[in-house]
Amino acid sequence: MDKKDVIQTAKEFIANSLDNQIKLESNAPHELVGKKIYDPPIFGFCEASEDVFKVLKEPEVIGCHFRNPQEWMPTAQTVISFFLPFSEAVKGSNRDQKIWPSWGWLVGRVEGHKLLRSLLLHLQNSINRAGYATMVPTMDNKFFSITEPIEELCGEPLAFTSNWSERHIAYLCGLGTFGLSKGLITEKGIAGRFGSLVTELKLEPSQRPYEIYNAYCTQCGACIKQCPVKAISIEKGKDHRLCGIFLDKTAQKFKPRYGCGKCQVNVPCESGIPGRNK
Repeated sequence: MDKKDVIQTAKEFIANSLDNQIKLESNAPHELVGKKIYDPPIFGFCEASEDVFKVLKEPEVIGCHFRNPQEWMPTAQTVISFFLPFSEAVKGSNRDQKIWPSWGWLVGRVEGHKLLRSLLLHLQNSINRAGYATMVPTMDNKFFSITEPIEELCGEPLAFTSNWSERHIAYLCGLGTFGLSKGLITEKGIAGRFGSLVTELKLEPSQRPYEIYNAYCTQCGACIKQCPVKAISIEKGKDHRLCGIFLDKTAQKFKPRYGCGKCQVNVPCESGIPGRNK
């Protein structure tokens, strides 16, 4: 099994899955029913060595609680990361709504996340069948994500963090760099979802076509204007607390769905790298 096999397996799954569409039972507007949630995924690959990932243990990046790939799987050789770009139907619907998330975005956030997890399991099973142990950190019982401040760990107070970050993994795998809103800007833009796997399968690492963490962000400030609760600024970046409070309000208003995504639409990085052909 090689990189082409992994990518093709994922593309076929997303293209053929009946769950990759907005369904009538989601109560979405008629014009959205039947539209795709995701466009085809893009992939990045990274060597699963401690040297590559040790930067994420730095307190100014993630911290000591981050688990590198070989802490999840001692025999790990490769980390596979992918980005699922939201379709134009999902992005366009959210552009049209100025404050609250659109129904298309809500479906993309919730039903789309379920589809992402199905893709992760499909890839895991496919690589396992090829003879290489593979696991998904975010679906492992050792994974944790923290939204409220807790006691210090290794001398570091923890808040709005996790021990495996899809965006940071994607950055190391060459998929993109961080924007002012803390999203990751890829060649297919910032509007979408990330997933990753750790595997024994040895694959050639992708090139990382950047040297600094925010190389693709122009600091244009468009995401600042888009944020309905002013949680983003040039000086401080994104205030996760304010963002989280608004997400909680959307969860109350649209239960069982939630989301926002305003900083990912109506911005130059929505569907590509600013200043480059899409």
